[in-house]
Amino acid sequence: MSDNRCDFSVDYKNLSVLKESGTEDFAYPLIVSVPHAGTLIPDEFSKISSLTEQQLLSNADLFADELAEPLAFYGIPVLSLQTARSFIDVNRDKIELDANMFYDYPADKIAIQNNRCRFGLGLIHRIDAYNNPIYNGLISYKEVQQRIKNVYDVYHKRLQQLIGKCLKKFGVCLLLDYHSMPSKICDIIPDNPKIDCCLGDLFSQSCPPQYTAFLQEQLQNKGYMTTVNVPYSGAFTTFNYCQPRRKIYTLQLELNRSIYADEKSFKKNPDFQIVGSNVTACVQALAKKMLDF
Repeated sequence: MSDNRCDFSVDYKNLSVLKESGTEDFAYPLIVSVPHAGTLIPDEFSKISSLTEQQLLSNADLFADELAEPLAFYGIPVLSLQTARSFIDVNRDKIELDANMFYDYPADKIAIQNNRCRFGLGLIHRIDAYNNPIYNGLISYKEVQQRIKNVYDVYHKRLQQLIGKCLKKFGVCLLLDYHSMPSKICDIIPDNPKIDCCLGDLFSQSCPPQYTAFLQEQLQNKGYMTTVNVPYSGAFTTFNYCQPRRKIYTLQLELNRSIYADEKSFKKNPDFQIVGSNVTACVQALAKKMLDF
């Protein structure tokens, strides 16, 4: 990376970070989080990047928030992050930072060099979905701490509040982490037909197997080829929030983007409404079933 410095400061007072629907009252012990569908790109951030808006949104979960939104009408709360994933990825641990991206990384801090950081997809993404560098130089660690404070912490604090509210009312809570996946990911998986949906439960560690099996059956009954833990078993939210002893469970849902959108043009395809309706019906069925488990 160039030794140039990419300095900027965001006016967070004018930045709407969260969108929430149906959070006033819960009909079921199920909450939906959508961490990667945000399209809001702060002007200050956009100006220091050489990438276009479309490139900065290339790693977003295309329209996942719109697909999840109807669930709120059925008493299932939906929390979505509005800022772009390229700005900050709230489905990462806040310590997943690549020290090599910063010109002022603290000398006393231990650098976390996991695979996501090495590949440029840690808490702060270094590249877009096509491997184009987001920054033209080194960024400020202090500025990133402001992103964490004003976006990451705000999102997770609200999510924790909703989980607490659900737990207090029902004594159990399932957090469904709602995502989309690029269709090309299925091309590298041998011996598998086209995957429409993937459920991740950390190999039966994050929620009771019957939750996963029930939602898989519902999706398959709608005609969607649905796998479990392949190609995704879950990420930070799935792992961090599950507390089985307290009856707090997590399940990750991934939808193949090609079943509802054109991945190149970033536009909805003719099946968008039916996919949204079908998945909403499946999740609602799970929510109802949880009252009987």
